[in-house]
Amino acid sequence: MTLVAGVDSSTQSCKVVIRDAHTGATVRTGRATHPTGTAVDPEAWWSALQTAITDAGGFDDVAAVSIAGQQHGMVVLDSAGTVIRDALLWNDTRSAAAAQQLIEEVGAGEFARRTGSVPVASFTLTKLRWLADTEPDNAARIAAVALPHDWLSWRLRGFGPENPALDELFTDRSDASGTVYFNPATNEYDRELLAIGLRRTAEDVAGIVLPVILAPGESRPVVADTPLIPVGTPVAAGAGDNAGGALGLGAAQGDVVISIGTSGTVFAVTDAPIADESGTVAGFADASGLYLPLVATLNAARILDSIAGLLGVDHEELGRLALQAEPGSGGLVLHPYFEGERTPNLPDATATLTGMTLASTTRPRLARAAIEGMLCALADGLDAVTRLGVRADRLLLIGGAAQNEAVSAIAAQVFDIPVVVPEPGEFVAAGAAVQAAWALTGARPEWPVGVVAQPPVDYRPVIRAQYAA
Repeated sequence: MTLVAGVDSSTQSCKVVIRDAHTGATVRTGRATHPTGTAVDPEAWWSALQTAITDAGGFDDVAAVSIAGQQHGMVVLDSAGTVIRDALLWNDTRSAAAAQQLIEEVGAGEFARRTGSVPVASFTLTKLRWLADTEPDNAARIAAVALPHDWLSWRLRGFGPENPALDELFTDRSDASGTVYFNPATNEYDRELLAIGLRRTAEDVAGIVLPVILAPGESRPVVADTPLIPVGTPVAAGAGDNAGGALGLGAAQGDVVISIGTSGTVFAVTDAPIADESGTVAGFADASGLYLPLVATLNAARILDSIAGLLGVDHEELGRLALQAEPGSGGLVLHPYFEGERTPNLPDATATLTGMTLASTTRPRLARAAIEGMLCALADGLDAVTRLGVRADRLLLIGGAAQNEAVSAIAAQVFDIPVVVPEPGEFVAAGAAVQAAWALTGARPEWPVGVVAQPPVDYRPVIRAQYAA
């Protein structure tokens, strides 16, 4: 049996899955936690990766590895290969003003044309602008800029302060497309935008190392023998987390993935680059050579947490209550912007409950209104993607809340395309394992993904009509 390993270095933890390269069957797994906070010393990720590899039984018998991870994080290195300061993560909002500055200087339409996206605080370029303005001495030391998964791949291969070969840094197009100084249509960095972000001239940033973009299926070998991994083991390109998840799900053109976590994401696989100057849709690349337009919402599973707490029930009972009510919840409508909202861009919004009458204000109808409101907010995100010409033939619903029977059943009434709920799994790590097998064999494997629910299409226009009204 030939084994490959996939890693998901996420915001909260590091997960390792080791799979049979031929069948995709999971052989063993490992895990380690990451520190909390929005600024983290990358050495904590490296320590967690080592712990997770050990927890998974080691990589001595693994033929290839790939690391996927959280997008956008800023890892800046000096010429000695030393991390200059704690990495700013995607969820660090201190660069919100920098994002607005960059839009004013370059233009939203120009950013969309050149990078597929419009800056928000999540993206790497905004964090570099913040660094240039707030910590100019640190900004002046920058010799290389990497993303979390780039840096971990580099360390795993045997590089770091003890072997600071910065030109050995590599990444993939999916993660690079979250920087807003990369063009996913041409697969090239836009160094002029990098210079603008750092408030430097193009000549000044010409010497800054940016990770080489590896094609899907490409890899680079481990160069230093360590107890972790043998010399010569191929390390594949890696990916951003959403692109890794798409690979792990086997998503293809026409598939839309909706992930219901603390926040929500809607992304689709398509063969044409996307540029949305409104900034609603980020025109990312995927990890297979196609594109991955993506919409993010701030409110998702926390909506169910809030209403379940209000009703004094757990999520399972919330679902049972919801299925006792009819589609449309008797006119009761929850707009679930509890923490403001990103899509639409309403940072100061609050949630509203409307349509309350003596008849409609019941426990079952409130439970159902919570689920309908959460799904309608995500459906707005899907509308934003399809308005740009993206095809949506099938919806893959993932995340813990997707396993609730009421959520999948009501999703089949909110969305007018077939809904499929895959078996729960570590899809990002699984996608990285797909990359490892791809690098090993030269072909993308087609591993089966189990399905736990496939409710019949039962589209009920009243739900979204009430929500829109």
